[in-house]
Amino acid sequence: MRKFLLLAILITSVFSCTNNKKEKQLKDKQSSTYVALQKTASSMFGVLPTSAESKSNPLTKEKVALGKKLFLDKRLSKDNTQSCNTCHNLKTYGVDNLSTSPGNNGGFGTRNSPTVFNAALHVAQFWDGREPDVEAQAGGPILNSVEMAMPSEKVVVKRLSKIDEYNKLFAKVFPNEKDPITYKNIQKAIGAFERTLITPSRFDDFIKGDLSALTTEEKEGLQLFIDKGCVACHSGNAVGGKIFQKFGIYDDYWKYTKSKKIDNGKYDVTKNENDKYIFKSPSLRNIEKTYPYFHDGSIKDLKEAVSIMAKIQLNKDLSEKELNSLVVFLNSLTAKKPETI
Repeated sequence: MRKFLLLAILITSVFSCTNNKKEKQLKDKQSSTYVALQKTASSMFGVLPTSAESKSNPLTKEKVALGKKLFLDKRLSKDNTQSCNTCHNLKTYGVDNLSTSPGNNGGFGTRNSPTVFNAALHVAQFWDGREPDVEAQAGGPILNSVEMAMPSEKVVVKRLSKIDEYNKLFAKVFPNEKDPITYKNIQKAIGAFERTLITPSRFDDFIKGDLSALTTEEKEGLQLFIDKGCVACHSGNAVGGKIFQKFGIYDDYWKYTKSKKIDNGKYDVTKNENDKYIFKSPSLRNIEKTYPYFHDGSIKDLKEAVSIMAKIQLNKDLSEKELNSLVVFLNSLTAKKPETI
């Protein structure tokens, strides 16, 4: 009996050692794979800065605070009903979660209001890239008849100049100017605030070398994101926002989005036939929270949006498992809201 017991212990020990060895080999293999993935991802996406600095609009604490106040102020609209925050709500990740947004006069815009979070890192502003930076962008909606509907820059300046608090704040932020409240300075202040709306997530911890920052499934999704070619349009520190691309390379986008209006994209600005259906590739940071998707907000479900992109941009039909894996990775891009809000 004793011999049988010793034999059983020996066999168990051998199996245990073998299993432990296999587990160690698997862990070593996974670790090596994830190290390689981290290095690849680091080179493709780079480091996210704490703010989007600008040589032409240096950031100061006072300017950022003024910009935030202006961003939230409904007095920048014709009937004191709209602020920048109305369409780019800071509490809901810089969007209003509507397909298109209502303006001062009750009409709706033709394009989805994109998030202001991380927007200062983009190559240009608006879906068609018609403005070069957040400062230039900030001045557009205020004067747009469908949006905030102020009749002119002069009227905006005149209204703010009647407010004692703004007179003091602008004088402090722009001390060397005779008339500190100008439309250009309004744009600079709002732009400065938006340049602080940077949102690092666990993904950035992984980029910096913390392999445990992402779950196994999230890392698998990231690998798939790279392997399937999503990074062709969505790379850089904003995970997008860096290039312009035709929406519908392999087929017409509206066949899949069921869009009510066919948008010509950048063509409406340039009138260049080659720019038809060209749009800025959006950042995917906080994409889980910034629905609905695409330039017209035509798709509400993230998995459906990913499936459409794979089909018409990459000519790929993704399996349910692949779609789920990609969505899990994209959800890892959700961050805490910036401290400045």
